[in-house]
Amino acid sequence: MRSTLNSQPPTLDTKAWRILHDAREERWADHFDGRWFVQTREARFPEALLALAEGVAESVYWRPRDKAAATAPVRITGAEVDGPFTVLENGARFRIDFGAGYSCGLFTDQRLNRRWVREVAKPGDRVLNTFAYTGGFSVMAALVGAETTTADLSPHYLDWTWENFSLNGLDRSGHHGAKGDVFGWLRTFARQGRTFHGVVLDPPTFSRSGKDTFRTDRDYASLAALAMAVLEPGGWLLCCANTHRLGADSFQREVFAGIRERKRGVVSCEAPPMPPEFGGDGYLKTLRIVVE
Repeated sequence: MRSTLNSQPPTLDTKAWRILHDAREERWADHFDGRWFVQTREARFPEALLALAEGVAESVYWRPRDKAAATAPVRITGAEVDGPFTVLENGARFRIDFGAGYSCGLFTDQRLNRRWVREVAKPGDRVLNTFAYTGGFSVMAALVGAETTTADLSPHYLDWTWENFSLNGLDRSGHHGAKGDVFGWLRTFARQGRTFHGVVLDPPTFSRSGKDTFRTDRDYASLAALAMAVLEPGGWLLCCANTHRLGADSFQREVFAGIRERKRGVVSCEAPPMPPEFGGDGYLKTLRIVVE
């Protein structure tokens, strides 16, 4: 099977997208304004990709996916990327750093979900972004005037979130960072009576906190129930699951079970596909829900 490129940008205001997605050959490349971040299962860079990159990529960096997550990619060809740079996605600016290891600051498979958050959030809304990584969802909500709370275990990624705020001319005042375990924060917010108009749930496939473990394909109902305790009536919930092990129907059953556990009802639910350049791979499941 010959790999082919999704070489046209999805929209004029986007310079970051998945330009190559070959699930069969296990080769993936993200295009960041002319700079490629390539990952493969192969232990050596597949030279055939150089022909695809010619005339399209200014730089090609590669990382074998099976290596440790902290491993930075190596330059294969083109100009050296000697530090962080900025890309445009959905009209927003994000800091990219190829030296950051497994991911470089922006998961391109969430592009359409980030755009949806910008569309559904309203000025003055309170939006909680959990497992936030570099705060992409927070940026999109803040751009329309929402008050955001960004929760992540890593202080490094929270700092990166504020850098993304600065890139977009956003004042940090009125926005909140919550460093630490998301499950603990959800319970704390519930005890405090703190509620939100919108909640983003985008957990890792597996995580451990103390003696507790979380697996997306096993424990999503309990996470959705915790979110229900802090979600305003009529609020929206964005649920994501990044795993092939959990089918779309099973994922929806898990989320709905968590909602029912809190005696809440579903007003509407949509399950949009991934961005088209991912070729229907479907590993990322998404539910966009409005609850009673």
